[in-house]
Amino acid sequence: MDTTTARPLDGRTALVTGAASGIGRACAEALAGAGARVYVVDLAADPARDVAERIGGHAIVADLADPAAVDALPDDADIVVNNAGLQHVAPVHEFPPERFALIQRVMVEAPFRILRRTLPRMYERGWGRVVNISSVHGLRASAFKSAYVTAKHALEGLSKTVALEAAPHGVTSNCINPGYVRTPLVENQIAAQALAHGIPEGEVVDRILLDRTALKRLIDPSEVAALALHLCSPAAASLTGASLVLDGGWTAG
Repeated sequence: MDTTTARPLDGRTALVTGAASGIGRACAEALAGAGARVYVVDLAADPARDVAERIGGHAIVADLADPAAVDALPDDADIVVNNAGLQHVAPVHEFPPERFALIQRVMVEAPFRILRRTLPRMYERGWGRVVNISSVHGLRASAFKSAYVTAKHALEGLSKTVALEAAPHGVTSNCINPGYVRTPLVENQIAAQALAHGIPEGEVVDRILLDRTALKRLIDPSEVAALALHLCSPAAASLTGASLVLDGGWTAG
């Protein structure tokens, strides 16, 4: 067996935020399986340590809303997966400003600060991969999600700017834009969506979450992780500045 093909990321180091569950955990597992040493970054201490122990990675407990904590993260990653996020569902005129600001700090400022510190080391090595877990909401808006939609649109802009700046240094930057993924973040917003739309919780998935999708199922985190792994492969060396939609056909209509 060609070990280079089997473990194409041997010798690489990845930093994955929000890596204790959902998409982040799936990405950490996929990258580790391909040979990368993974920093498992999350606010949830025990789950982060469990993931790190299972994949042979290193757990880092950090609050990404705290700039000092973000600036203390390791700067030696060859691969950065900006995944951490949170949601709040409310009309704009009722949206708590402090919650709006928190979402921007975690989902926009933290990725910027992480890349500001890790890109120089990638440039020195002449190789790097930035994978930003955006969303269909980075391309489309939905009612009652002003902070999340704003943050994901901002992440799209950051990703494309990095793609242009980093290209001469052998570094790519792309967004993955999933629809609704079966994660704690999605599951936890079902009650909020039911309240916002005035419908029973049991109807939220079909009537709200999957209303605009052609494939009537939630996406599995492993599907997103497989695409993230592809972006780190030699086959994706010329793929940069893109927004790769994985949405079951949501944006096709």
